[in-house]
Amino acid sequence: MSLFDSRIYIAGHRGMVGSALVRAIRQRGGEDIVSATHAELDLRRQTDVENWLGETKPETVILAAAKVGGIHANNTYPAEFIYDNLMMSANVIHAAYKVGVKRLLFLGSSCIYPRMAPQPMPEDCLLTGPLECTNEAYALAKIAGLKLCQHYRSQYGVMFHSAMPTNLYGPGDNYHPDNSHVIPGLLRRFHQAKVEQSEAVTVWGTGTPLREFLHVDDLAEACLHLLALENPPDWVNVGSGQECSIGELAQTVKKVVGYEGELKFDTTKPDGTPRKLLDSHLIQSLGWTPRVPLEEGLREAYAAFVETLT
Repeated sequence: MSLFDSRIYIAGHRGMVGSALVRAIRQRGGEDIVSATHAELDLRRQTDVENWLGETKPETVILAAAKVGGIHANNTYPAEFIYDNLMMSANVIHAAYKVGVKRLLFLGSSCIYPRMAPQPMPEDCLLTGPLECTNEAYALAKIAGLKLCQHYRSQYGVMFHSAMPTNLYGPGDNYHPDNSHVIPGLLRRFHQAKVEQSEAVTVWGTGTPLREFLHVDDLAEACLHLLALENPPDWVNVGSGQECSIGELAQTVKKVVGYEGELKFDTTKPDGTPRKLLDSHLIQSLGWTPRVPLEEGLREAYAAFVETLT
Protein backbone atom coordinates (compact mmCIF):
# COMPACT_ATOMS: atom_id res chain seq x y z
CA MET A 1 0.00 0.00 0.00
CA SER A 2 1.35 3.44 -0.93
CA LEU A 3 1.33 6.41 1.42
CA PHE A 4 -1.53 7.97 -0.54
CA ASP A 5 -3.74 4.91 -0.12
CA SER A 6 -3.30 4.91 3.66
CA ARG A 7 -5.06 6.87 6.38
CA ILE A 8 -2.88 9.86 7.27
CA TYR A 9 -3.18 11.99 10.41
CA ILE A 10 -1.71 15.46 10.03
CA ALA A 11 -1.29 17.08 13.43
CA GLY A 12 -1.43 20.84 12.88
CA HIS A 13 -3.34 20.62 9.61
CA ARG A 14 -4.46 24.26 9.70
CA GLY A 15 -0.96 25.68 10.17
CA MET A 16 1.35 26.76 7.37
CA VAL A 17 3.18 23.41 7.20
CA GLY A 18 0.12 21.25 7.85
CA SER A 19 -1.96 22.95 5.15
CA ALA A 20 0.92 22.60 2.67
CA LEU A 21 1.05 18.87 3.46
CA VAL A 22 -2.71 18.54 2.93
CA ARG A 23 -2.37 20.26 -0.47
CA ALA A 24 0.54 18.07 -1.53
CA ILE A 25 -1.13 14.81 -0.46
CA ARG A 26 -4.42 15.64 -2.16
CA GLN A 27 -2.61 16.62 -5.36
CA ARG A 28 -1.34 13.03 -5.44
CA GLY A 29 -4.75 11.50 -4.89
CA GLY A 30 -4.56 10.98 -1.15
CA GLU A 31 -8.02 11.51 0.32
CA ASP A 32 -8.07 9.65 3.64
CA ILE A 33 -6.67 12.48 5.77
CA VAL A 34 -7.81 12.74 9.38
CA SER A 35 -7.31 15.81 11.52
CA ALA A 36 -8.68 17.68 14.51
CA THR A 37 -8.65 21.33 15.51
CA HIS A 38 -7.21 22.44 18.85
CA ALA A 39 -10.77 22.87 20.14
CA GLU A 40 -11.54 19.25 19.20
CA LEU A 41 -8.27 17.76 20.48
CA ASP A 42 -5.75 19.37 22.83
CA LEU A 43 -2.48 17.60 22.02
CA ARG A 44 -1.13 18.56 25.45
CA ARG A 45 -3.54 16.08 27.10
CA GLN A 46 -2.13 12.57 26.93
CA THR A 47 -5.31 10.55 27.52
CA ASP A 48 -7.26 12.58 24.96
CA VAL A 49 -4.56 12.03 22.35
CA GLU A 50 -4.40 8.29 22.98
CA ASN A 51 -8.18 7.96 22.80
CA TRP A 52 -8.45 9.99 19.60
CA LEU A 53 -5.69 8.07 17.80
CA GLY A 54 -7.22 4.80 19.01
CA GLU A 55 -10.56 5.79 17.49
CA THR A 56 -9.31 7.20 14.18
CA LYS A 57 -6.60 4.52 13.61
CA PRO A 58 -4.25 6.33 11.20
CA GLU A 59 -1.50 4.30 9.55
CA THR A 60 0.75 7.34 9.05
CA VAL A 61 1.21 10.35 11.35
CA ILE A 62 2.89 13.63 10.38
CA LEU A 63 3.53 15.72 13.47
CA ALA A 64 3.50 19.30 12.20
CA ALA A 65 1.71 20.83 15.19
CA ALA A 66 3.80 23.27 17.21
CA LYS A 67 3.72 26.52 19.10
CA VAL A 68 5.91 28.78 16.97
CA GLY A 69 7.02 32.40 16.80
CA GLY A 70 9.90 34.75 16.15
CA ILE A 71 12.58 36.15 18.47
CA HIS A 72 10.13 38.38 20.37
CA ALA A 73 7.66 35.55 21.03
CA ASN A 74 10.40 33.10 22.06
CA ASN A 75 11.94 35.63 24.43
CA THR A 76 8.61 36.63 25.96
CA TYR A 77 6.95 33.23 26.39
CA PRO A 78 9.73 30.62 26.90
CA ALA A 79 7.70 28.63 29.45
CA GLU A 80 4.82 28.16 27.02
CA PHE A 81 7.20 27.34 24.17
CA ILE A 82 8.95 24.54 26.03
CA TYR A 83 5.87 23.12 27.78
CA ASP A 84 3.45 23.16 24.86
CA ASN A 85 5.94 21.73 22.37
CA LEU A 86 7.26 19.09 24.77
CA MET A 87 3.77 17.87 25.61
CA MET A 88 2.52 17.79 22.03
CA SER A 89 5.57 15.85 20.84
CA ALA A 90 5.62 13.37 23.71
CA ASN A 91 1.88 12.69 23.64
CA VAL A 92 1.54 12.18 19.89
CA ILE A 93 4.70 10.06 19.54
CA HIS A 94 3.89 7.83 22.52
CA ALA A 95 0.22 7.46 21.58
CA ALA A 96 1.18 6.60 17.99
CA TYR A 97 3.40 3.81 19.33
CA LYS A 98 0.67 2.53 21.67
CA VAL A 99 -2.04 2.32 19.00
CA GLY A 100 0.22 0.72 16.39
CA VAL A 101 0.86 3.56 13.93
CA LYS A 102 3.11 2.18 11.20
CA ARG A 103 4.94 5.38 10.26
CA LEU A 104 5.51 8.74 11.96
CA LEU A 105 7.37 11.80 10.70
CA PHE A 106 8.22 14.46 13.30
CA LEU A 107 8.96 18.00 12.13
CA GLY A 108 11.57 19.91 14.09
CA SER A 109 13.59 23.02 13.33
CA SER A 110 17.10 24.11 12.40
CA CYS A 111 17.30 25.90 15.76
CA ILE A 112 18.07 22.53 17.40
CA TYR A 113 21.73 22.98 16.48
CA PRO A 114 24.27 24.89 18.61
CA ARG A 115 24.52 28.67 18.29
CA MET A 116 28.09 28.42 17.06
CA ALA A 117 27.67 25.21 15.05
CA PRO A 118 29.90 24.69 12.00
CA GLN A 119 28.41 26.22 8.87
CA PRO A 120 26.67 24.67 7.01
CA MET A 121 25.27 22.72 9.96
CA PRO A 122 25.46 18.91 9.55
CA GLU A 123 23.10 16.55 11.33
CA ASP A 124 25.90 15.23 13.55
CA CYS A 125 26.60 18.61 15.20
CA LEU A 126 23.49 18.14 17.35
CA LEU A 127 24.21 18.53 21.10
CA THR A 128 27.83 19.59 20.56
CA GLY A 129 27.49 23.09 22.05
CA PRO A 130 25.18 25.68 23.71
CA LEU A 131 21.97 26.67 21.96
CA GLU A 132 21.01 30.18 20.87
CA CYS A 133 19.52 31.72 24.04
CA THR A 134 16.69 33.55 22.26
CA ASN A 135 15.01 30.29 21.20
CA GLU A 136 16.46 27.75 23.64
CA ALA A 137 13.08 26.70 25.05
CA TYR A 138 11.64 25.86 21.62
CA ALA A 139 14.85 24.15 20.51
CA LEU A 140 14.99 21.91 23.60
CA ALA A 141 11.43 20.73 22.98
CA LYS A 142 12.24 19.94 19.35
CA ILE A 143 15.39 18.06 20.34
CA ALA A 144 13.30 16.01 22.76
CA GLY A 145 10.84 15.12 19.98
CA LEU A 146 13.66 14.08 17.66
CA LYS A 147 15.22 11.93 20.38
CA LEU A 148 11.87 10.34 21.24
CA CYS A 149 11.51 9.19 17.64
CA GLN A 150 15.10 7.97 17.51
CA HIS A 151 14.85 5.94 20.71
CA TYR A 152 11.35 4.54 20.02
CA ARG A 153 12.65 3.39 16.64
CA SER A 154 15.74 1.84 18.20
CA GLN A 155 13.97 0.17 21.14
CA TYR A 156 10.61 -0.78 19.64
CA GLY A 157 11.42 -1.14 15.95
CA VAL A 158 8.82 1.43 14.83
CA MET A 159 9.50 3.57 11.76
CA PHE A 160 9.47 6.95 13.53
CA HIS A 161 11.85 9.55 12.05
CA SER A 162 12.32 13.30 11.81
CA ALA A 163 12.91 16.18 9.43
CA MET A 164 14.61 19.43 10.50
CA PRO A 165 13.55 22.25 8.16
CA THR A 166 15.25 25.60 7.87
CA ASN A 167 13.32 28.91 8.16
CA LEU A 168 10.02 28.48 6.35
CA TYR A 169 7.68 30.90 4.61
CA GLY A 170 4.72 30.80 2.27
CA PRO A 171 0.91 30.69 2.18
CA GLY A 172 -0.69 30.33 5.60
CA ASP A 173 2.14 32.03 7.48
CA ASN A 174 1.57 33.91 10.76
CA TYR A 175 1.48 37.67 10.21
CA HIS A 176 1.00 38.72 13.83
CA PRO A 177 2.66 42.16 14.35
CA ASP A 178 4.71 40.95 17.35
CA ASN A 179 4.93 37.15 17.22
CA SER A 180 5.69 36.46 13.55
CA HIS A 181 8.91 35.21 11.97
CA VAL A 182 11.12 37.48 9.89
CA ILE A 183 9.58 37.07 6.40
CA PRO A 184 5.90 37.53 7.34
CA GLY A 185 6.95 40.30 9.73
CA LEU A 186 8.76 42.15 6.94
CA LEU A 187 5.96 41.59 4.42
CA ARG A 188 3.43 43.01 6.85
CA ARG A 189 5.57 46.00 7.81
CA PHE A 190 6.48 46.97 4.25
CA HIS A 191 2.88 46.54 3.08
CA GLN A 192 1.59 48.72 5.91
CA ALA A 193 4.24 51.34 5.17
CA LYS A 194 3.28 51.28 1.49
CA VAL A 195 -0.42 51.73 2.26
CA GLU A 196 0.25 54.50 4.80
CA GLN A 197 2.95 56.08 2.61
CA SER A 198 5.40 56.04 5.52
CA GLU A 199 8.81 57.58 4.95
CA ALA A 200 10.79 54.67 6.41
CA VAL A 201 10.57 51.07 7.62
CA THR A 202 12.73 49.98 10.56
CA VAL A 203 14.07 46.42 10.74
CA TRP A 204 15.32 44.83 13.96
CA GLY A 205 19.07 44.31 14.37
CA THR A 206 22.05 45.18 12.22
CA GLY A 207 20.90 43.39 9.07
CA THR A 208 24.10 41.32 8.97
CA PRO A 209 22.92 37.87 10.23
CA LEU A 210 22.75 35.29 7.47
CA ARG A 211 19.64 33.15 7.06
CA GLU A 212 18.40 30.37 4.81
CA PHE A 213 14.76 30.21 3.72
CA LEU A 214 12.63 27.43 2.26
CA HIS A 215 9.18 27.69 0.71
CA VAL A 216 6.69 25.59 2.66
CA ASP A 217 5.58 23.72 -0.46
CA ASP A 218 9.18 22.55 -0.93
CA LEU A 219 9.13 21.24 2.65
CA ALA A 220 5.88 19.37 1.99
CA GLU A 221 7.51 17.69 -1.02
CA ALA A 222 10.52 16.77 1.10
CA CYS A 223 8.26 15.20 3.75
CA LEU A 224 6.46 13.05 1.21
CA HIS A 225 9.80 12.03 -0.26
CA LEU A 226 11.07 10.93 3.17
CA LEU A 227 7.86 9.01 3.88
CA ALA A 228 8.34 7.07 0.66
CA LEU A 229 11.81 5.87 1.70
CA GLU A 230 12.03 2.37 3.11
CA ASN A 231 14.84 3.17 5.54
CA PRO A 232 15.17 6.95 6.11
CA PRO A 233 17.74 8.50 8.47
CA ASP A 234 16.66 9.10 12.09
CA TRP A 235 16.68 12.79 11.28
CA VAL A 236 17.59 14.77 8.21
CA ASN A 237 18.06 18.46 7.44
CA VAL A 238 15.76 20.08 4.88
CA GLY A 239 17.05 23.37 3.50
CA SER A 240 17.35 25.35 0.29
CA GLY A 241 21.15 25.55 0.46
CA GLN A 242 20.95 29.29 -0.26
CA GLU A 243 21.46 32.06 2.30
CA CYS A 244 21.13 35.82 2.39
CA SER A 245 21.61 38.52 5.01
CA ILE A 246 18.61 40.00 6.78
CA GLY A 247 19.51 43.28 5.09
CA GLU A 248 19.40 41.64 1.65
CA LEU A 249 16.13 39.94 2.54
CA ALA A 250 14.62 43.27 3.61
CA GLN A 251 15.66 44.86 0.31
CA THR A 252 14.06 41.98 -1.64
CA VAL A 253 10.82 42.22 0.37
CA LYS A 254 10.82 45.99 -0.20
CA LYS A 255 11.07 45.33 -3.95
CA VAL A 256 8.37 42.61 -3.94
CA VAL A 257 5.92 44.79 -2.01
CA GLY A 258 6.68 47.87 -4.11
CA TYR A 259 7.55 50.10 -1.17
CA GLU A 260 9.58 53.18 -2.17
CA GLY A 261 10.54 54.65 1.21
CA GLU A 262 13.72 54.32 3.26
CA LEU A 263 14.99 51.18 4.99
CA LYS A 264 16.53 51.60 8.47
CA PHE A 265 18.00 49.17 11.03
CA ASP A 266 17.47 49.34 14.81
CA THR A 267 20.82 48.11 16.13
CA THR A 268 19.53 48.13 19.74
CA LYS A 269 17.42 45.06 18.93
CA PRO A 270 18.84 41.50 19.03
CA ASP A 271 20.21 39.85 15.91
CA GLY A 272 19.87 36.26 17.08
CA THR A 273 22.21 33.62 15.70
CA PRO A 274 24.89 35.19 13.44
CA ARG A 275 24.55 32.55 10.72
CA LYS A 276 22.23 29.60 10.26
CA LEU A 277 22.66 27.46 7.16
CA LEU A 278 21.77 23.79 7.07
CA ASP A 279 23.91 21.17 5.41
CA SER A 280 21.25 19.46 3.27
CA HIS A 281 23.55 17.12 1.36
CA LEU A 282 22.02 14.06 3.04
CA ILE A 283 18.45 14.61 1.85
CA GLN A 284 19.70 15.68 -1.58
CA SER A 285 21.66 12.43 -1.80
CA LEU A 286 18.33 10.67 -1.13
CA GLY A 287 16.78 12.28 -4.22
CA TRP A 288 15.10 15.53 -3.09
CA THR A 289 15.92 19.08 -4.19
CA PRO A 290 14.02 22.36 -3.60
CA ARG A 291 12.28 24.06 -6.52
CA VAL A 292 11.02 27.54 -5.47
CA PRO A 293 13.49 30.47 -5.80
CA LEU A 294 13.31 33.00 -2.94
CA GLU A 295 12.04 36.05 -4.84
CA GLU A 296 9.40 33.97 -6.64
CA GLY A 297 8.32 32.47 -3.32
CA LEU A 298 8.17 35.90 -1.69
CA ARG A 299 5.89 37.19 -4.45
CA GLU A 300 3.58 34.22 -3.93
CA ALA A 301 3.63 34.73 -0.15
CA TYR A 302 2.88 38.44 -0.51
CA ALA A 303 -0.04 37.75 -2.84
CA ALA A 304 -1.43 35.26 -0.32
CA PHE A 305 -1.04 37.82 2.48
CA VAL A 306 -2.83 40.54 0.52
CA GLU A 307 -5.70 38.11 -0.13
CA THR A 308 -6.19 37.71 3.64
CA LEU A 309 -6.77 41.47 3.91
CA THR A 310 -9.66 41.59 1.42
